[in-house]
Amino acid sequence: QVQLAESGGGLVQPGGSLRLSCVVSGLTLSAADMGWFRQAPGKRREWVAGISIKGGTSYFSTVQDRFTISRDTAGNTAYLQMSSLKPEDTAVYYCRLDWGANIYWGQGTQVTVSS
Repeated sequence: QVQLAESGGGLVQPGGSLRLSCVVSGLTLSAADMGWFRQAPGKRREWVAGISIKGGTSYFSTVQDRFTISRDTAGNTAYLQMSSLKPEDTAVYYCRLDWGANIYWGQGTQVTVSS
């Protein structure tokens, strides 16, 4: 059974940083595409960043140059390093794993950016 577990969310002041983690079990992380998504209250869930099987990365324009997605294949963990955080980054952040036709989601972790 494939499971994803996010952690690392919390309350941070504008301009601060957080690192989110997504531990994958039941599947080798390097065999799948991985993405981070977020959903703010009253808004649709949106894609934030992705890392492909080959290790290529891509970002939504509003987080480009502030967020970095990475993965540790030995630890089967994906990360989202977030810096220069803004109030509009406040949302529940989810990791998602795409393996063939299968899609798996984590339970989400809350990130709140506020002074």
